[in-house]
Amino acid sequence: MVAKPWNNPFGKLKGLAKAAERDADAAARARAAERERERLQPPEPSPPRERSEAELWEEATAGARPIARGNGVAAPRAPPGPAETFWHPDLEAVDALRALVSGDAPFDLSDGDEYIEGKLPGIDQALVRKLRSGEFAVQGHVDLHGLDRREARAALDDFIRRSRSAGKRCVLVVHGRGLHSKDQLPVLKDALRGWLASGRFARHVLAFATAQPADGGAGAVYVLLRRAGR
Repeated sequence: MVAKPWNNPFGKLKGLAKAAERDADAAARARAAERERERLQPPEPSPPRERSEAELWEEATAGARPIARGNGVAAPRAPPGPAETFWHPDLEAVDALRALVSGDAPFDLSDGDEYIEGKLPGIDQALVRKLRSGEFAVQGHVDLHGLDRREARAALDDFIRRSRSAGKRCVLVVHGRGLHSKDQLPVLKDALRGWLASGRFARHVLAFATAQPADGGAGAVYVLLRRAGR
């Protein structure tokens, strides 16, 4: 008769205990090795210290030397040399066109005992003849009779500007013959010729001419205005 092997349950527990002991020893050795690696690693460098303003100033001014004091008087600057000039063949034409647009171009004037006349350079002479002959419809008028030079100039300035702003093209300025003035001279007539050809008024005026007898003759002037907005 063969004997059955003896069942030893505590032997299995002993084997499990030994395996657990081996695992614990391995974990302990791993922790010890990790602590050793951490010990052997160099420490992390500390962040750089922020320098003070005094240190920064000392670094910025390193090598600088104080300037020797003089007598406190600055040397005069050398006079500038002659301005460089530039010339182009079209410059004169451009300058003339700019003066024409701004009203600074000199008027072409002509006059006599009984008439005055003027136009901007470049205005077609046929247009002036048409103005002189009264072919333009008169769209407004101002009478300067009885006014002194200052009053007449102010009234003319206001009338011309308002007429052009209203879109009028041809207006009549009555200045009189000067029969009742001192020495019976047409003071306003002569002044009117200069005013209409000056920059202040010429910005609005293209041409002017003594009126036809039906509109005042030698005592009045037709004025042809620029178009509004130009």
